[in-house]
Amino acid sequence: MEPQAYPIVTDTPPPRPIPRVRGGLPVLGHALAFQRDPLSLLERAWRAHGEVFQFRLGGREVVLFAGPEAHDAYFRAPDDQLSAREVYQFTVPIFGKGVAYDVAPERMAEQLSFLAPLMRGGPMHAYARLIAQEIKDYTARWGDEGEIDLSVVTNELTVNIASRCLLGEEIRMRLDTGFARLYHDLQRGINTLGFFFPRLPIPGHIQRDRARRQVAFLMHGILAERRRTGSRPGDFMQALMEARYTDGSALGDEEITGLLLTVLFAGQHTSSVLAAWVGIDLLRHRQYLAAVLAEIQAVYGQGQTLSLDTLKSQLALEHAVREGERLHPPLILLVRKALGDLEYHGFRIRAGTLAMVSPLLSHRLPAVFKDPERYDPDRFGPPREEHKQGTHVLIGFGGGRHRCLGMHFACMQIKALWSVLLSRYDLDLISPSPAPDYGSWVTGPRPPCRVRYRRRPVPLGPNV
Repeated sequence: MEPQAYPIVTDTPPPRPIPRVRGGLPVLGHALAFQRDPLSLLERAWRAHGEVFQFRLGGREVVLFAGPEAHDAYFRAPDDQLSAREVYQFTVPIFGKGVAYDVAPERMAEQLSFLAPLMRGGPMHAYARLIAQEIKDYTARWGDEGEIDLSVVTNELTVNIASRCLLGEEIRMRLDTGFARLYHDLQRGINTLGFFFPRLPIPGHIQRDRARRQVAFLMHGILAERRRTGSRPGDFMQALMEARYTDGSALGDEEITGLLLTVLFAGQHTSSVLAAWVGIDLLRHRQYLAAVLAEIQAVYGQGQTLSLDTLKSQLALEHAVREGERLHPPLILLVRKALGDLEYHGFRIRAGTLAMVSPLLSHRLPAVFKDPERYDPDRFGPPREEHKQGTHVLIGFGGGRHRCLGMHFACMQIKALWSVLLSRYDLDLISPSPAPDYGSWVTGPRPPCRVRYRRRPVPLGPNV
């Protein structure tokens, strides 16, 4: 007589099935619907399924986390469970080998730690002065009145600012003689197709690779010249030249070049589109624009110079920047790859799955933000302070250990840009309200974005 088999008893309940979004096409899944209108797709899925749901993008299985509690689980997961490195391999041809997402997370953290001191304290005070000067120099050619494309202006200004503050004077001096073109060609390497096939030999990738070689040649020459002359300016390049790993070794020229490009991309492209959105929304909502103008006049009315301290005191403008981040996050998806199974509220996200959070969706959850479709910067001021309901409520700059290193620099330059422009010019948005361009990896306003400007007879401030 064979022994009787008994079921194995365990206290661990079986995982809950992750709700699946209906519809989709063979192979492509929901990719076309997502490209057309990601917000509509994600809101429909959230209303049907709540804070965790899954769907397919192309040939990949995707699980999305939505809401502050789900965000906490996502951002606090260790790198060996949810990995950014596995996802952002498309940046390696741009940043280069041996840096950022081409190295282990511990090595990347050590590399970024070389730069962190330059994103706080004394250096930030120096950046504020340089930013003000860049804006003044840029607008000097405008004349008393005319028209601009706001997206072009914010892109050019942030390239100027980032190159001068982050890369150094030598790069800034070369912007008009070729570096800006090279940087534009590198930017073209950030595209949806490149996310899946970063080495595919399409024209944009061929130009990207050629530009990367030329940028490396340029930067290596500057590094050699600094070593020859003993010049030691207080910029990111010099900080990296003098940095040492924990084993005592110095960074090579290719590592320095790659990290400088990492900083440039982190500090420019998203800042550019967020600056454009902040201006668009202020010009569309004149009542709140009046509050920002009154604040500028109050802060700078006695001829004060723009500084880090004056910018920190401009709370109405800061709230406008945060509302811009909420309504128009430049990155609508933040992506990790599950290297190991992840448990959340009874759901099990299997290894190999792409795990995502969407600032575009989560910033519009009515349980978190009251009347989420309404432009309302005052939601960030007391007594409401809706963004303080959890650690990861406003996630336009990411969260956890991978929160954007340049977040405070980005906010400072956007506030400085609009403090100077609004104080010197009366601006009117003459294009129809621009729609988001979801075809780009970084979601800016779809062109054109025409603005008419007229110089004010007397600037409201600041003194630059």
